[in-house]
Amino acid sequence: MVDVFVKGSCPSRQRMVGCRAVQVKLLPQNKIVTFSEGMRVLVLLKKLALLPETVMVIREDHLLTEDELVQDNDTIEIRSVISGGL
Repeated sequence: MVDVFVKGSCPSRQRMVGCRAVQVKLLPQNKIVTFSEGMRVLVLLKKLALLPETVMVIREDHLLTEDELVQDNDTIEIRSVISGGL
């Protein structure tokens, strides 16, 4: 797993203990990105350069829509949508 800290986020793992941040796990890339503040899902996806139609955004066991708010201390999973067929 690769950790990426976005500008304005907690700068080190040691500070993560007291840091209120949004942690985003990207799959299948197997990366963790940390943001220092909450935001709407659509804004989060724009910051990550992801199209909303290509991913599922999940908090706990719930799918989130573009207009929902991701808050400090949330752990979010973003999974790429993969389709196949004949």
